[in-house]
Amino acid sequence: MVSKPFERPIRVWVGLGFPRQLNTVVDAYQFATDYCGNSPEQKAAIRACKAALVGDIDAETARGVFEAFARKKGLIADDWIPHRSGEGWRSHI
Repeated sequence: MVSKPFERPIRVWVGLGFPRQLNTVVDAYQFATDYCGNSPEQKAAIRACKAALVGDIDAETARGVFEAFARKKGLIADDWIPHRSGEGWRSHI
């Protein structure tokens, strides 16, 4: 079981509103399994990540399924970019 990198990372909200960057299928799998809930979208994301890890589907397919789950739950952190200094995050709005 090898971690497959995404072409583009996915940023999601964790904890008390902190963004986290997910770079690989393993990152997405761990996030989806640790997330509180039991929705069909979450289950689909977990299944897709497992399938990618064993080579049944490619990493980008798993990324798409995971992203659909994260968007449905309002977890995508698209509106945040890193500070120029590299410390922390800030909104670009």
